Amino acid sequence: MKQSLKSFLEDYGKIGLEGIDTRALTRRLRLSGSMKGIISTESSDVQSLLAQVRAYPGLVGRDLVREVTCPKPYLWKKGAPCSGKFPAKKPVKKLRVAVLDCGVKYNILRLLEKNGCEVLVLPASSSGKDILALKPDGVLLSNGPGDPAALPYIVDAARTIIGKIPVFGICLGHQIIGQAIGGYTEKLKFGHHGINQPVKNVDTGRVEITSQNHGFVVVPESVGSKVNKTYHNLNDNTSEGMRMPQAFSVQYHPEAAPGPRDTEYLFLHFVKIMKKEKGKAK
Repeated sequence: MKQSLKSFLEDYGKIGLEGIDTRALTRRLRLSGSMKGIISTESSDVQSLLAQVRAYPGLVGRDLVREVTCPKPYLWKKGAPCSGKFPAKKPVKKLRVAVLDCGVKYNILRLLEKNGCEVLVLPASSSGKDILALKPDGVLLSNGPGDPAALPYIVDAARTIIGKIPVFGICLGHQIIGQAIGGYTEKLKFGHHGINQPVKNVDTGRVEITSQNHGFVVVPESVGSKVNKTYHNLNDNTSEGMRMPQAFSVQYHPEAAPGPRDTEYLFLHFVKIMKKEKGKAK
């Protein structure tokens, strides 16, 4: 580095903090859980700043997916979005995957294409009927922001397709599947953020290091025996994965880039399930 941290942050328009008791701040967060906060370069009036932060609505009950989903469908091809109509005919040698974009990370789309899939990306407002009309071999419910309980229209779409074709849910997609089968979600006291979250694979006993960024989880008791619990977090024992006939989901990000790649095999697993179901249909 050839410049100071201060000048580096200024060049990129980022805020930095100094002169505060970070240990005291950490202790308060560890005792009270995630809290609202405010940083200002415009005012030092505590009361006015408190009024602003208290007015912030937070995440609970907010549908943030509508703010980040794609405005219209698109085909992902050769590592990039392609405008225009979807191909009229399904490819013979590829699996067609419909991705419900709730804020999808591009590396999910890259890995699907890398594993031999034709990738059709749809807005989060697409209905189950819209999705099935494309005759996909599988559906991926993507990651996304906000409170999963504020997304009944996506839950309804998932409920329509689960049991008909293979479904893979990632992060928010995992929470959507949990609700679609009758479960519910709750907000964590401490969200999971970072690239070193240890998760145990219940089937193999293997510990996998995962990348995570979420503040809500599926309550395992709410889905009961409807699913097999496949992964759990070794830090707080929260739900990290579920499996049922033709559908599976994980709370973490197997596509993480950059990040740990311990769980990238799940994309190949999805492909195997789709090939198996496609073979049955012939």
